[in-house]
Amino acid sequence: MAQALQDFAEREFPQVVVASPRVAVLVPCYNEEATVARVVADFREALPDAAIYVYDNNSVDRTAEFARNAGAEVRHERRQGKGQVVRRMFADIDADVYVLVDGDATYDAASAPKLIAALQAEHLDMVVGARIDQAQRAWRPGHRTGNWLLTGFLSAVFGQAFKDILSGYRVFSRRFVKTFPVLSDGFEIETELSVHALELAMPVKEIETPYYERPEGSVSKLNTWRDGFRILGTILKLYRSEKPLRFFGAISIGLAVLSVGLAIPLIITFVETGLVPRFPTAILSASLMIVAVLAASSGLVLDTVTRGRREMKLLAYLAHPALGQRPGA
Repeated sequence: MAQALQDFAEREFPQVVVASPRVAVLVPCYNEEATVARVVADFREALPDAAIYVYDNNSVDRTAEFARNAGAEVRHERRQGKGQVVRRMFADIDADVYVLVDGDATYDAASAPKLIAALQAEHLDMVVGARIDQAQRAWRPGHRTGNWLLTGFLSAVFGQAFKDILSGYRVFSRRFVKTFPVLSDGFEIETELSVHALELAMPVKEIETPYYERPEGSVSKLNTWRDGFRILGTILKLYRSEKPLRFFGAISIGLAVLSVGLAIPLIITFVETGLVPRFPTAILSASLMIVAVLAASSGLVLDTVTRGRREMKLLAYLAHPALGQRPGA
């Protein structure tokens, strides 16, 4: 692997001298006996010096056995969900570069040296393998549409464009992995990874990689509607926690506009007659305005809290040396 990475880096980034990092390939798996051995073999060929870890997440088939026979180190996570597995992986494994990939044999292992070389040469913290499908059935129509909608929504909310926020093929620096507070339980983990990078303005990049159809006998665990709504809910929760002033400010403005809209006819009637004939409407209008003020106040307070929390995250991130640096350098 060291020579392969060196050769690729010298060819693509001749201005940069790239040292050989310790690479860990992390493969979360649930019932992937039909593909896991192939994934391990492909990454062993692409990254011969890397340590390959397969984390079995309560599979009821022979995923663990096939992965172990293929040469991977197999570990187990009993709490169900991809987010739970990624949390354990990031906590347990120590390396300089982490390659996270699904165990369904849909991602291109041969692209891994390119992703790693870009991470090193451009001093990045995350490189995302943006999927370019190689077959019509590689992506189901619902998944393609959902990915497009969620990617667009995330870009609109956080102000930076990603082409493929739901890609399960990513390469990380150590400082990213060891400062990432995994909160998600399931497939929304990819969204959280993207938002974490945007929140701290980390240097990231997307590189197009081939995306293949699942081999025969392999079944997707992603439910288009259920997981799509969970991912959308995750974006909204992250928006509320990371951009509280905008979130509660929008609520405040909406309630204030509604309050004024209800109050205008009452004010006109009062000016003309000196009476308030619709007293319940007046109470509702006043109540909405009070809630609007409270929402705005909550946004201001939470924005201050969020800034402090972001500063703490940034300090923790900066406490870890960048890839290629020695501690204390």
